Amino acid sequence: MKFKLEKYFKQFCRLRSSWIHTLPVETSGKNIVSEKLCLPEPEYDTDFLCNPRNRDAILNNIRRRKEIGDIDRVLEFSDKSEKRELFLQELSKIPNCTHPAVLEYRDVPKLLKQCGEKVKFDFEPKEFAELATDLKTIRTQALGPIAGQRSYILLGDLAELEEALIQYTIRKLMKHGFKLVSVPDIIQSSVIERCGLIVNDDRTLVYKLDSCYDDDYSLSGTAEMSLAGKLMNTTFSYDKLPLKLVAVSRCYRAEGSSSLDERGIYRVHQFTKVEMFVCSEPCQSEKVFQDLQDIQEELFSSLGLHFQIMDMPPTDLGSPAYRKYDMEGWMPGRKLYGELSSCSNCTDYQSRRLNIKYRTKEGNIMHVHTLNGTACAIPRMLITLCETYQTKHHRITVPEKLVPLMKGKTLIKKQPIADMRLYKYKQKLSPNKTKIS
Repeated sequence: MKFKLEKYFKQFCRLRSSWIHTLPVETSGKNIVSEKLCLPEPEYDTDFLCNPRNRDAILNNIRRRKEIGDIDRVLEFSDKSEKRELFLQELSKIPNCTHPAVLEYRDVPKLLKQCGEKVKFDFEPKEFAELATDLKTIRTQALGPIAGQRSYILLGDLAELEEALIQYTIRKLMKHGFKLVSVPDIIQSSVIERCGLIVNDDRTLVYKLDSCYDDDYSLSGTAEMSLAGKLMNTTFSYDKLPLKLVAVSRCYRAEGSSSLDERGIYRVHQFTKVEMFVCSEPCQSEKVFQDLQDIQEELFSSLGLHFQIMDMPPTDLGSPAYRKYDMEGWMPGRKLYGELSSCSNCTDYQSRRLNIKYRTKEGNIMHVHTLNGTACAIPRMLITLCETYQTKHHRITVPEKLVPLMKGKTLIKKQPIADMRLYKYKQKLSPNKTKIS
């Protein structure tokens, strides 16, 4: 049985890889299908990175951004052909440049805007965990044999609310010109690394699959990675940009947290998310970045949420990001703001590593800019919505915009669901022990 499972998994991996990388490449108005999986050699901006006159500016950027990367080693290896592998390794660690305005923030984000009003209660609002548990709409305890710690099961109306949020978000985004794409959750680890996530053994945030399989695969942390991988080795015509894609996927995060503010389902190991991904011309990326923020603001405002928009400092930027905005929703039960979503302008950081280009009107070939934004991350949206829309009798009012997607249901009450049995672990007898009857 084990042999058969491994055989089928290998076949699945090959089929999936073929699907991801067999993509129409748009050049000169023609569709050319790439038939071979090819991980390109990164095209780093060596004119900038290997110029000693830029050393201090790059070093200052590294120091402000978690001090990952060593520009001196890059310069040391830059003219030594025998050190080419080390040279490329060091280049890969250098973070993207940072927007000049953001460099002035030090370690503190800047509040850009507050939207909506805090809801006022004539009773003490409950936290999501207590509220949802009392209504029998969630289970987070004793899931060891199923999914381990930091996991959850949504039940009844809350599971329907999850689906309603997904459908509502997708419909909104498609009206903004986004194209829906279904993506795999298992992708090559190298694609994840080139998108900018940490995959090394010391600080990995990624779940890697067993190395006994054909290639090095991992579980995707966000649909952004699969979408970027889908576009790898692609050249677009300028009139096809901006390319706007949206995907719904499960997201797998190996990260944990001991922070009290991130308790419950605020930070979990797997969750559902609707992700926006855009490729644009470099001259358009600032506008597209603002467009993503406007879309997120529209989505959350339409659901009656109070939130604030933060321009994040260098210490909160991942390696790919040039600039990042966070949307922090007010969670009245917790009495604090929690991150609902973010959007990032990654400029050409990812496109240089994945060979995603476009042909300009003049016929020149340039790297696109890539941008991404969370449209709906289910766990945190549920926390914010349920705490905001709870009633005095500890039920949950369904937001007006979601009622049609909930089959007209306007109130989430206690679910008619039987208590679920807690799992018990039985000690296994060793082969040399005999069970006594």
